[in-house]
Amino acid sequence: MIYAIFLLAAAVVVLAAIKLNKFGDIISQKSVLSGAAVGTFLIAGATSLPELTTSLTAVYIDNPDIAVGNMIGSNVYNLLILAVVDMIYRRRRLFQRVGYREHLPSAVVGLLFMLIIIAALLIPGSIAWLGIGIEMFIMVGVYFVVVKFLSNEGEESAADVEVPVEDYSLRQAVVRFILLGLVVFGAGSILSISGDQLAQVSGMDSSFVGSFLIAASTSLPELVTVLAAFKVANYGMAIGSILGSNMYNMQLLVVTDVLYRDGAILEASGSSHIFMALLVVFMTIMFIYLLLRPRISNSWRYAAPSFVISVVYLVVSFMLF
Repeated sequence: MIYAIFLLAAAVVVLAAIKLNKFGDIISQKSVLSGAAVGTFLIAGATSLPELTTSLTAVYIDNPDIAVGNMIGSNVYNLLILAVVDMIYRRRRLFQRVGYREHLPSAVVGLLFMLIIIAALLIPGSIAWLGIGIEMFIMVGVYFVVVKFLSNEGEESAADVEVPVEDYSLRQAVVRFILLGLVVFGAGSILSISGDQLAQVSGMDSSFVGSFLIAASTSLPELVTVLAAFKVANYGMAIGSILGSNMYNMQLLVVTDVLYRDGAILEASGSSHIFMALLVVFMTIMFIYLLLRPRISNSWRYAAPSFVISVVYLVVSFMLF
């Protein structure tokens, strides 16, 4: 029954998040928002909502490993999604169709966040203020600086890409967006609670459940977003939604630490999260390389870094769990 509830909750989260993403797209087209703002903030925020609900519930049921593992694991899955899609559609040369200036700040900040997380996990006796790890305050400060920077950048408008949408008014889209957000919140809570029960009855480690099972479920909306962006050839949206979602996840981790009242949440988490965080660092560095490297005509040579990312993910996952 626990397996059935877990799978049902995961299915509801994914289906609701797909609709959530659709109405987020309609809002972006019917309001004045740049392409960067849409991909990096609005859509990324919508697709990161399942991670928030599951991690907050994990804090409520006093399972910090699921909360932290869900966030870091989701970042791994997000980057894996981008690598696999880039490999499959290698002839389109995703990273050669976008300007590096648009996405490099998000990638670098995502990398910096993960290095901060690793440092906090490695250093014994985390420095805390008001029960919140000092690393969380640093990440919030960096995030606001980057939001201000990206908001001032002139980006491709989402209106430049013809995307057929149903005839909803802006108000109707906003109302449906909020209602679907509540559905995701409810289903995400059930997902976290059933994941915790799953860990107990099956003997699986909570870090594994959070980093792999729950993280995979909550990252499926990002997959839908990337595929939808590819369908309309909006490659900037595909990359922006993933990198933006990863930045969002680390801010959501800040929220979970605020609500976790037994000290800094990273101090209460298992050391296995360090390896997943290092995997995020490696994957992010590879994507930064993809953004910066010269143009390559051969599609197989072009796709080599994404292939390496996928292989390293499989090897690390096997070694860890």
